[in-house]
Amino acid sequence: MVFGMKEEVENRKMNVKSFRSFLAQRSATTLVVFIALVVIFSLFTRNHVFIGQRNITALGKLFPDLGIIALGVGMLMISGEFDLSVASVLPFTSYIFAQFMLGGYAPFWALLVAIGIGGMLGLLNGIIVVKTNMPSFIVTLATLMFWRGVLFVWSRMMPLNIRPFVERGSLFEQAMNGTVAEFFPIQTVWFIIFSVVLGIILHFHRFGNWIFATGDNRDAARAMGINTNLVKIICFIIVGLLCGLSGGLQTVRLGSFAATQGIGFELRAIAACVVGGVSLRGGIGAMGGIVLGALTIPILDNGLILMRVPVFGITAFIGLATILFVLLNSYVERKLM
Repeated sequence: MVFGMKEEVENRKMNVKSFRSFLAQRSATTLVVFIALVVIFSLFTRNHVFIGQRNITALGKLFPDLGIIALGVGMLMISGEFDLSVASVLPFTSYIFAQFMLGGYAPFWALLVAIGIGGMLGLLNGIIVVKTNMPSFIVTLATLMFWRGVLFVWSRMMPLNIRPFVERGSLFEQAMNGTVAEFFPIQTVWFIIFSVVLGIILHFHRFGNWIFATGDNRDAARAMGINTNLVKIICFIIVGLLCGLSGGLQTVRLGSFAATQGIGFELRAIAACVVGGVSLRGGIGAMGGIVLGALTIPILDNGLILMRVPVFGITAFIGLATILFVLLNSYVERKLM
């Protein structure tokens, strides 16, 4: 009997230790809040419309616009850098995509060109940052404004209709704006694919180790033989490529290009990563947390709208949530250390 009581005590200690280990992960806090938000919005939205198929399908089409970009931004932040230019790279590549189709190119090739341009703009950001040693926040703020200005002048702020060039029901249209099993949005499938691929790279590939080492201690990483400049440049390129893809997905879904696409994405992407547990100082983060953060921001947005919170006040809630997540993660880490 005494032996049984000792075994029970040991099991309880192990359970407590496992629970503490779970809470020590930054993404655990996000998971708990994410579940709480889903439950609250499911219960308190009128007629429980939040969990209705129509709303879930709409969310599945909309959130990958920001979510796919946030995956790349999260990896870049772990390496110790920021990219604010995503809010102009996305519409810029969307415009390239639309213009190439207007010029007679097939949608598939137009998309590849747009994604390639996005990668080149990311490469340019990376080269400027590593060669000048200027803070990436300043560099990408400048390129955000520069490319947005170029786009506004080039496009004259005029929308471009692409529906005549993307045949409805075609393979390309289905791959960019279709559904799986008649209800699951293809945009979410793209988000899942890139989450898995980038998650494998970040957590199970040597390059992922280099990203964490670069963000945690750049000098130590260099001493280990890691080319930290190359690591950062590649992360910038990844962000640019994802902006190109996201711009293509958004343009096909909307059926037109608009110069205002992506407005506010620069801060929302960072907020999603911070909510997902990525450190602003670099070296800390997880793809699972970034995914949860990329889901939490649009769910908070959608849920508040359904609860009839004034649209212009939702940004205040997102800002407040970002601060609370940072404080909560710091508090949990201190308590469990």
